[in-house]
Amino acid sequence: MSMKFRCERDTLVEALSAAGRAVTTRGGALPVLAGVRMELVGDRLTVTGSDLDLTITVEVEVAGGEDGVAVLPSKLISDVARSLRPGAVDIAIEDEDARIVSTPSEFSIRVIPVDEFPELSSADGDAVTLDASAFRAAIDQVEKAASSDDARPILTGVLMAAEEDGLRLVSTDSYRLSVRDLAGTTILGEGQKVLVPSRALKELSRVVGDADEITLRLGERDAGFQVGPVKVTTRLIEGEFPNYRGLIPSNHPNALTVDRETLLDAVRRVRLLAQESTPVRLAMSSEGLELVAVTQDVGQAHEAVEASYNGDDLTVAFNPEYLIDGIEVAPGDEIILETVDELKPALLKSSDDPDFLYLLMPVRVS
Repeated sequence: MSMKFRCERDTLVEALSAAGRAVTTRGGALPVLAGVRMELVGDRLTVTGSDLDLTITVEVEVAGGEDGVAVLPSKLISDVARSLRPGAVDIAIEDEDARIVSTPSEFSIRVIPVDEFPELSSADGDAVTLDASAFRAAIDQVEKAASSDDARPILTGVLMAAEEDGLRLVSTDSYRLSVRDLAGTTILGEGQKVLVPSRALKELSRVVGDADEITLRLGERDAGFQVGPVKVTTRLIEGEFPNYRGLIPSNHPNALTVDRETLLDAVRRVRLLAQESTPVRLAMSSEGLELVAVTQDVGQAHEAVEASYNGDDLTVAFNPEYLIDGIEVAPGDEIILETVDELKPALLKSSDDPDFLYLLMPVRVS
């Protein structure tokens, strides 16, 4: 086993850190999955990291010396590359060792047997291109509401469903629900839907940068997203996503309209006194909004926020983190919070963008 190439340190660091984000950190997994696979053909170096569910592949241009394939420990090679001075790096792999030279530094790292690295599936459907900035904004609006609890795998996914006028993204962890419509985006056949792991979409959002487009391929069991030199491939989640439509109340008698940044800042301040999982209370009346947080034996916070309110006087309590998540990703400068009573789900939306909804369950307080 041998391979030789030279490249810039920064090129190497970027490729290793992007691919390394898919590398498994779970104990008990195949040891080879803690490695990154590097394959050189001519002047093209392909770096791949995978935990079998998520695979990230990066292609970069290097000065190739000798074609070959090797698997190196991901964290170690990344740390070594980052530690080098800026400039050219020479990497030569002979038998069981990789030599990394960047004057005046020299490292030798034991490689992992290549034949242990699994064959990775790839999504083989037709290529569809998406507007990168719009899709990234949509991901950022829904991925936080997905669950991170692997005990309920269905809820760790984001539902991508074909709607009459485009694509809908939906996520829920059963405490809140996020819905984003992308009008005019058709990547699925009529009535088709897929469940994409939120982790994969989060990584995709990180690699989009200022790219113009994303190329998507949907296979039977996998989805592949290509952005420039980076490809993110993920296994789709199998199973039936909950029927979320019935959760969205069709009629809200109360509506609070408030400046988004003002509310966000106020909730962040008041949250400091909402400790030990106590909620933040929103007291809404014709006079506006008052935020209150009380933690027993610690203290309390109150803040009046200018807002317009139509409806009966009402106090509703929310988990402050979930409330902040919704306010942060709502588009536009002004948001509307629609409520029924202190126990039914509240609806947070943008006053000038009907394509986003964030449904939040109140916290019951005595």
